Amino acid sequence: MNPAPPSLSAAKKTGAPAWRRRLPLLGGVLLVLLIVIGLRPRAVPVEDAGVTRGSLVVTVDEEGMTRVKNRYIVSAPVAGQLRRIDWKAGAVVEAGKTVLAVLETSGADFLDARSQAQAEARVHAVESNREMASAQRERARAGHALAQADLGRYRALLDKNTLSKQEFDVAMMRETTAAQEERAAEFALQVAEFELQQARALLLRGQAATVDLAGASRAGPLPSAPAGNAEPLVITSPVNGRVLRVFQESSRVVPGGFALLEVGDPADLEVRVEVLSRDGVAIQPGARVILDQWGGSQPLEARVRLVEPSAFTKISALGVEEQRVYVVADFVDAFEKRSTLGDNYRVEARIVTWEAPDKLRAPTGALFQRGGAWHAYAVENGRAHLRTVKVGHSNGLQTEVLGGLNEGDRVIVYPGDKVNDGARVAPLAVTDN
Repeated sequence: MNPAPPSLSAAKKTGAPAWRRRLPLLGGVLLVLLIVIGLRPRAVPVEDAGVTRGSLVVTVDEEGMTRVKNRYIVSAPVAGQLRRIDWKAGAVVEAGKTVLAVLETSGADFLDARSQAQAEARVHAVESNREMASAQRERARAGHALAQADLGRYRALLDKNTLSKQEFDVAMMRETTAAQEERAAEFALQVAEFELQQARALLLRGQAATVDLAGASRAGPLPSAPAGNAEPLVITSPVNGRVLRVFQESSRVVPGGFALLEVGDPADLEVRVEVLSRDGVAIQPGARVILDQWGGSQPLEARVRLVEPSAFTKISALGVEEQRVYVVADFVDAFEKRSTLGDNYRVEARIVTWEAPDKLRAPTGALFQRGGAWHAYAVENGRAHLRTVKVGHSNGLQTEVLGGLNEGDRVIVYPGDKVNDGARVAPLAVTDN
């Protein structure tokens, strides 16, 4: 016979409360939740940046040196005793007026029949060179005048928005190049006139010495020194400018052709930049050059005039052989902006090989290759999504995006091995372009 069940009131008196009986169950559920939360992958901290639209400039960055474009080394035309040269580097000189050196020639002016014929031939050759230099000067002047007129017409069209900025820049480059050619032609003509003056002077002095020597031989024994050589040979400056270097300052006996001074115009500077030959292939004459770290507060601008056709081998600091080539550029800025810049000064040159004013661009650090294609991780709703990206030009910091990303997208910069497709990410900082 089964006993009768206890009454509800008895159970309430003898049993535990209901919420206490559920404590083990609640504890187990809470433990499972903690385990699930603990095992859930944490968001990977990443640095992200935006995909923006703007200008993109691709450059070749190398060190360069300034140098005086038109320079002239004044040398002794004949052997003789050189008087002391008191000029110092930086002194202002004027063509045909400033006396640079004085040479006591003694009997060095004597010309035999052969030497006299050579001197006469040199005078004729220098006269021809002067005529050619004069013709080139006139041609350079005409070319500069035409380039200036074209630039004025192009500027009027640009003001009316009927001409592109690129075409105007090309016209400006042509005008700058024509001005440099005219300046170089003027310098060449000054040098030719100086050489002609020196050649004629040597011929006349030699003829005078020969006449004096012949007269003395008819009168009696030959003298030890011809009387016609009493006057010293005066060497004047061939060009307007400044003394760049003094090679021989003290008085001494010098042979013919011995270098004495170097003169030039420091205002007429150019920049010579060493670049790798593979980079020189992409540089075209007329390319824009930005010059930094030259000592001024603002960068200077220049234009490429020439990429030399012959390269040379240079050993890098790491001991690697490199094929390099010189790129020569002319300054565009006025002399007043670079008045303190001199010969053989160091500059940082950025030669523009490609530029566009409005391109979709992304940080180069956000792009990586996988399977022969470029990819990037885009951040959407706190997760990383792998995207295949089609890229264009790049300058090392920014890369042109041709497809796969849109303006305003956020991409992960330098993603680590913890980032994968669909992973939770937590941006730490914003690095917009």
